[in-house]
Amino acid sequence: MTDLLRQEIATSADTIVVKVGTRVLTHDDGTLDESRIARLAEEICQLLDAGRRMVLVSSGAVGAGMSQLGLQERPQDVARLQAVAAVGQARLIEVYDRTFRKHGRTAAQILLTADDVDDRTRYLNVRNTIRALLDLRAVPIINENDTVAVDELMATFGDNDRLAALVTNLLRAPLLVILSDVEGLYSGDPSQPDAQLIPTVQQLDDTVMALVRDRRSGLGKGGMASKLNAARIVTTAGENVIIASGHRAGVLPQIMRGEPVGTLVLAQGKSISPRKRWIGFSAQSCGRIVVDAGARTAIVQQGRSLLAAGIVALEGEFRKGDLVTLADPEGREIARGLSNYHAQDVRRIMGLRSDRIAQVLGQCPYEEVIHRDNMTVVTRSA
Repeated sequence: MTDLLRQEIATSADTIVVKVGTRVLTHDDGTLDESRIARLAEEICQLLDAGRRMVLVSSGAVGAGMSQLGLQERPQDVARLQAVAAVGQARLIEVYDRTFRKHGRTAAQILLTADDVDDRTRYLNVRNTIRALLDLRAVPIINENDTVAVDELMATFGDNDRLAALVTNLLRAPLLVILSDVEGLYSGDPSQPDAQLIPTVQQLDDTVMALVRDRRSGLGKGGMASKLNAARIVTTAGENVIIASGHRAGVLPQIMRGEPVGTLVLAQGKSISPRKRWIGFSAQSCGRIVVDAGARTAIVQQGRSLLAAGIVALEGEFRKGDLVTLADPEGREIARGLSNYHAQDVRRIMGLRSDRIAQVLGQCPYEEVIHRDNMTVVTRSA
């Protein structure tokens, strides 16, 4: 049985990002399940042979490292955890490469940190490298560079669900498939008999997020909340997401045939430009501007620029050209953009009409604090 909407989405998806989680790739004891990796590789190659461009975001390095080193528990200190990840990453990519070579393909390892997508030049370099690999018929396998990324340095993605969402936006891929250890989003606790799989999510609102029932155990860092947050990043940029079980045999070909597998999270609005995706979801914020209700409506509903008159509060220190977060009076993030002014100048002109900026600063280089061309709205409701 096929779903016409899903079929249309699958047909138009020339580039697909697949994220596979640790629990899908490992046995219960945490060791790598090579038979499952082989099956996943076979399914990816089927889609490659059909003309799709496939990118894989794969977890599993820490689990693979624990297996190689004979560890029974995940290390708690940063240095040992990074060392285990280094051992495991070598093992993980070796298994992937061996399985892909059986199908005439070559695996390519790409390890990223948050800094790689925060910096605009490095962001573009990553995109160009992945595109070149696809042209060479290699399979890019992306993971976080756990050996150098640490929370204390604010250099982590948080989990590979978010990394997969950022890669999807970086490539402007029409579809992200998140393979999990559950079938998708349920109406309640998936372990209860009355819980039902939700086939389609029209909008990721508070009602949908309230359905999350995560269990945090084992090696994986993510959960359904993490997957829905990743889906929010992708769907806000105008692309689609499917969350499905990685344990289901033939799951990728089934999805590409438009079969009702897992939970489809629909795109919200039109696809946005690559530059606005970087502004909205990849670059790290240097400060926070709080706007009033009128400015919120103008920005979110009318696509307007941010004027000084709509600013009510400011947090942090940033320079002209830095990226800042815009929040509404309730503190909810509504947009992100590149500031035309230094923070100290914004503090002097906040709340003022544009025609008074020159009186306060001695000049008025810009009427807008953030121009709409340098801004990305990250919510669809005001």
